[in-house]
Parts: sequence; structure tokens; C-alpha cells
Amino acid sequence: MLEKNQIKFLRTLAQSYKPVVQVGKGGITTGVLEQVEMALEAHELVKVTLLETSPIERNEAADAIAEATGSEKVQVIGRTFVLYRKSDKERILLPKN
Repeated sequence: MLEKNQIKFLRTLAQSYKPVVQVGKGGITTGVLEQVEMALEAHELVKVTLLETSPIERNEAADAIAEATGSEKVQVIGRTFVLYRKSDKERILLPKN
């Protein structure tokens, strides 16, 4: 579980990130989950965009993908949300309490 100051730190980092994965009219498919898994392993912090054609609601999508990938939801803004999962090769050093 992330602390409040860690979430704030990750939100700041995510501002400069571009969305890496898009969820379209097919909803959350195995392909989408595989893309998120690979992106989390490579970057630890991933921005996902929900297209207007997506049948799933944004918070529902963020929660479902976070649960399926073992990641944590950092932020949801509009149709974009940010996920974080610590990797074996730490790329992001989170602040301590």
C-alpha cells in the first residue's frame, strides 16, 4: 500500500508520461492486460487511456486492471488513469515516510 507522500510523488512523475496503453471498444481484453503487464515491468509507472468507445467506466476499468495486474491505482483524471507496480529492477525510488 502506498503512503500519501508516495502517491503525490508518483502523480508528479506521471505528469510528463504519455499514455502507453489504450482501452477501446473491446474493453479490457487479455491483449490489454498483457500490454499493461509489459509496461509495468519495463517502467513501473504506466498511464492508460480509456477511449470514448470503451464500454467500461473509468474507475471500474482502473480498478479491474489494477487488480488483474497486481498494481496500485495512483490517479484517475478524465479518461486517463495511472498505475504503479514495483518491479524487480527498481527504476523509481519512492520517498520514505
